[in-house]
Amino acid sequence: MSSHSPHGQSSLRTVQVLGGGNAGSSAHVRSLTAGLVARGVRVTVCAPIDADDTYDFRGAGAEHVHVPRSSDPGSVAALRAACTDADLVHAHGLHASFRAVLALSGRRTPLVVTWHNRAHAEGARAHLLRLLERRVARTATVVLGTTSDLVDRARRTGARDARLAAVALPRRRPGEGPQEECEQPLPKLRAELGAIGRPLLVAVGSLDRHRGHDLLLDASHAWRELDPAPLVVIAGEGPQRAELQRRIEDEELPVRLVGLRDDVSELLAAADLALLPGGGESRSVLAQEALHARVPLVATLTGGVRELVGDAAELVPRGDARAFGAAVVRLLGDPERAGRLRDSGTRQAATWPTEDETVAQVLSVYDELTQPRPMI
Repeated sequence: MSSHSPHGQSSLRTVQVLGGGNAGSSAHVRSLTAGLVARGVRVTVCAPIDADDTYDFRGAGAEHVHVPRSSDPGSVAALRAACTDADLVHAHGLHASFRAVLALSGRRTPLVVTWHNRAHAEGARAHLLRLLERRVARTATVVLGTTSDLVDRARRTGARDARLAAVALPRRRPGEGPQEECEQPLPKLRAELGAIGRPLLVAVGSLDRHRGHDLLLDASHAWRELDPAPLVVIAGEGPQRAELQRRIEDEELPVRLVGLRDDVSELLAAADLALLPGGGESRSVLAQEALHARVPLVATLTGGVRELVGDAAELVPRGDARAFGAAVVRLLGDPERAGRLRDSGTRQAATWPTEDETVAQVLSVYDELTQPRPMI
């Protein structure tokens, strides 16, 4: 795409709004910021200070404004001030989008919203989330969904303009990330995890109920009796940790909870299989990392999984622990099938948008919304 538009991108100023709680959307904003700045766009990122510490938006060329995660009047006022004189505001995720709606009240600034995942909640909180979704969808100028099911959901919720905008998985750049200088040899990593002489299965995700870890523990009964018994490693933290650990001990399951890790890429590279038992993400980072790393994937059919991986994974019905366990056992016993999945995974990953293509698509939306309307 040309680095110049009729609007004149040298003068275009965008504000990117983040809640700061989602790693995928934060990494996307870091990638988007670098691409926009390279094209002459001025970018302000409104996010909690710890998000800038982690993702270094300023290092990508953005101005960073600290806006806390809450939607209290102080946070909204800080965001409203940051959005003064912005040509366009782009919010990522439901809560950041709702704050942007409040901050832009009474202004005609175009609001672009990206839904990266479906928000999850239970009980009264689920009703509140539906109300927030409806308010955001009906107020936003354009809603971008990272999967077709999110686009459909936005339309059902009342969006005036909802479009598919699949985001690229930001690839680690040379010299970035704590793993670069101290990367462990894979056999050493497997030894540290206790997976010498046995298959290693890796799952990644917060220990929340919608991530499907209960199903994974149920499924692990299917391979507990194999010799040698595969080891499941779950990387992540969350409110279910104590409950899951109790089950692992009581049922003597070959599963380890290893907490938050900054070496997920290395964990996957060391794994024999990657496991995605739940519907935590619409465009799963784990699924993308696994296919890039040529690690066979077993996943439940939720959200945008089929759209993302095509035929390059073993897909099983949602909530079916028996089918999930059988798929793992079958794949461990069929090296030829595993090899075909590695090859098809490489081909599937090549169809995903690059970071450059993602930036170009977003910028075309910005141009459309900020170009002067022709006089009739």
